[in-house]
Amino acid sequence: MTKNQERHIIASVGTAIFMILVFLILWFTYLTAVVPEEEEGVEIAFGEVAEAGGYMAEQSEAVPMPAPEPATPVQPSSPAEEEMLTSEEQEALALAEAKKKREAEEKARLEAERKAREAAEAERKAKEAEAVAKANAFGSLFGQSGNTTGSGDSQGAGQKGNPVGHGSVGGNSWSLSGRGIKGTLPQPSNTFKQEGKVVVQIRVNAAGQVVSATVKGGDVSDKQTQQLALDAARKAKFTEGEHDQIGTITYIFKLN
Repeated sequence: MTKNQERHIIASVGTAIFMILVFLILWFTYLTAVVPEEEEGVEIAFGEVAEAGGYMAEQSEAVPMPAPEPATPVQPSSPAEEEMLTSEEQEALALAEAKKKREAEEKARLEAERKAREAAEAERKAKEAEAVAKANAFGSLFGQSGNTTGSGDSQGAGQKGNPVGHGSVGGNSWSLSGRGIKGTLPQPSNTFKQEGKVVVQIRVNAAGQVVSATVKGGDVSDKQTQQLALDAARKAKFTEGEHDQIGTITYIFKLN
């Protein structure tokens, strides 16, 4: 028998002896302990309650309550975030107020411009009506009307003498009560695109200058041709008078 086998046998025997000693100690100290007798008592019943059966009553097992789920914590806003939100709200409010103010100012400006145009147009019409009335009254004093024939040559390139009332040059004519034309009647450019007649109403001041010209009749619908007539009419010069007067210049356009 080798030494290792001897050591193994000795260890096994020692372990068995140790286990026997432990068993004997437990037998004499716990298993043979005297259980004291319970004192007798009187059982008392308290109605239908299960716990009223005394010490020996069967007790129900307690049902464990589920543990409450932890509430999700609300992340508080940091002071920097709150300040940023407040700043953005204030900026949005300021922009809205500025936009509203600009719209109100623009509306007020447009309304003021509209009223100014209406007032200017009303004043212009009133002055034209007054000028027509004065021209008619002035012409009646001398027994003349807007159709009075002047001494100009209707076919010539200019005017002869001092025509009064109306005249014509190269097929184009003018009519202004009590006034004569200075020099020749301005002719429109020959770059027109449509044949026909354009009647231009002119307003002439006391110095004989045309201060306004508008298309009042004719059969030409081309805007460019109408503009040529207006440009030529504004260049006309008439003799002086005492007040503004209303007259007409008629242009005939013929394509070559």
